Amino acid sequence: MAINEGRLDRFLRVLVGVVAIGWGIYSQNWLGAFGILPLTTGLVGWCPAYALFGFSTCARSES
Repeated sequence: MAINEGRLDRFLRVLVGVVAIGWGIYSQNWLGAFGILPLTTGLVGWCPAYALFGFSTCARSES
């Protein structure tokens, strides 16, 4: 698994994931569990959809 997410992309994914999970806990709604996906992909730096379509947001020096 080669990294295919850039620094900004990863930061935004982690932010969205944490906000979604926090919202789910605050509102006591299970839909907040969907925040696990962007949080995980942001922390790992690899997105399966990007890999499937051959897309990458990382700079050449990051990979």
